[in-house]
Amino acid sequence: MDTCTLGDLLDVVGGPALRLHTAPAGLAAPVTEAVLHDGGTPLPRQPGALLLAVGVRAADAGPLLEAAAEAGLTGVVVRGADGPAAVAEAHGTALLSVPEDAPWHRVHLLLASAIAARPAAVPADAGLGDGGLGDGGLGDLFALADAIATATGGATAIEDPRQRLLAYSAVPGQPVDEDRRQGILGRQVPASAENTEQYRRLFAADRPVRLPALTATDLPRLAMPVRAGGETLGSVWVIDGGGLAPDAEATLAQGAATAALLLLRARAARELARHRGGELLRRLLDGTADDPATAAARLGVTGPARVAAFAPDAAASVPDAERTALRLLDVVRLQCEARYGRQACVLLAGVVYAVLPGPGERHRSLAEDIAARAGQALRVPVRAALGEVVPDPAGLADSRADADLVLRVLDADRPVASADEVRARVALLRLAELMAEHRELTAGSWQRVLAYDAEHGTAYARTLVCWFDAGCDMAGAARLLAVHPNTCRYRLRQLQRHTGVDLDDPDERLVLWLQLRTLAGLSAATP
Repeated sequence: MDTCTLGDLLDVVGGPALRLHTAPAGLAAPVTEAVLHDGGTPLPRQPGALLLAVGVRAADAGPLLEAAAEAGLTGVVVRGADGPAAVAEAHGTALLSVPEDAPWHRVHLLLASAIAARPAAVPADAGLGDGGLGDGGLGDLFALADAIATATGGATAIEDPRQRLLAYSAVPGQPVDEDRRQGILGRQVPASAENTEQYRRLFAADRPVRLPALTATDLPRLAMPVRAGGETLGSVWVIDGGGLAPDAEATLAQGAATAALLLLRARAARELARHRGGELLRRLLDGTADDPATAAARLGVTGPARVAAFAPDAAASVPDAERTALRLLDVVRLQCEARYGRQACVLLAGVVYAVLPGPGERHRSLAEDIAARAGQALRVPVRAALGEVVPDPAGLADSRADADLVLRVLDADRPVASADEVRARVALLRLAELMAEHRELTAGSWQRVLAYDAEHGTAYARTLVCWFDAGCDMAGAARLLAVHPNTCRYRLRQLQRHTGVDLDDPDERLVLWLQLRTLAGLSAATP
């Protein structure tokens, strides 16, 4: 197999996700694996490995770079852009970085997948024993099933851990039974208590297992779990029609090892595709895509669309926010793909964004459904915000900005909303931000009113807001305050006397209302 190089890795994962700061040995330096490093343990001697500096500040990575050079490692990956490039240069070690907020386990999976997905040059006559497939291709599980069936003498099936049929052989003349026929038709092994017991035996083993026929019309099996690094990836099953080759068990063990390689490569390809799609969507949503139309077309997005944003309730207690966000991404992606097929979703700063195609008549109900399902799955309230529908992909960055604003004004009373539904709330939020940036807009009598309330225990500020919200109607304000109109009238007179507020000036009333609503965050509902 051709060895992955530093240049190959950067071609696949480069850009914002992985930055190269220095490569003293050049981009042809080999990269054999990605290794997570625990700061409390010595470095392993793994020439060609790329070390992920978990728990080490980028600026403090100098000693780690020196140790990595002594251990023969190709390079070190730090989190953040302030790593000691000069130290790396001095010791001949490559220095790379990932964004400050990148989760280490995701970085490890991404790099390991990219390294594992390096195309292999397989000789045309490669056999099962050396992990080849004979056709030089990757992921050809059906060809592998045929190869195992030919070598063992029994019809073969390859399954995933959930007993779903991934591939099966088609060698003529080999005995089969009804279980196999039903499995092929439904792409799923028929469920039964007896089957469950056989799978329990199989997955407890580390070598081929002979399993008896379950019924009088079925045939016995020779089966082998497929594993990689302790993880169960699936299983391989061979029907024993009475004519298996003497070395069938050894052949099956070799075939299971090859199946593990193919399944890992298939997973790597999926992860890389998701990563590339995620990076493309990120650039579309933040407005940095060079050609939005082309980027969107590669993601399968054409015509009108809108951005939906999903996030756990900020007020909820989430023990593992990172894991919760990843699970939310899975839920959103699954639900969107069930409705639209291939779907563009990405996780950015704890928020899951999905591009919803079409004019948008059903987007609201879809967002409600996803938020409800995600809330049940994660056991935490989930909020869903819909940006404006835009006519083409060039406007997706604006739709994302709308969704972000909507997300900020959602609460338990309104967990799902579109931009149109909360336009007033969003406008007040933006006014508050704009006013806070200018001293002349934050100064005024509203601060005197709040200071007087704080010092004397009065409720003049809320009385004012209720009066304003009621259209300056005393009876309406009294209803909001649950007091007699005379009480409301008395408070407003006392307010003017103690703070100097001029309630006869319509301009001052307007500014005072805006400041109390936006800067102080008060409303008629405020207790």
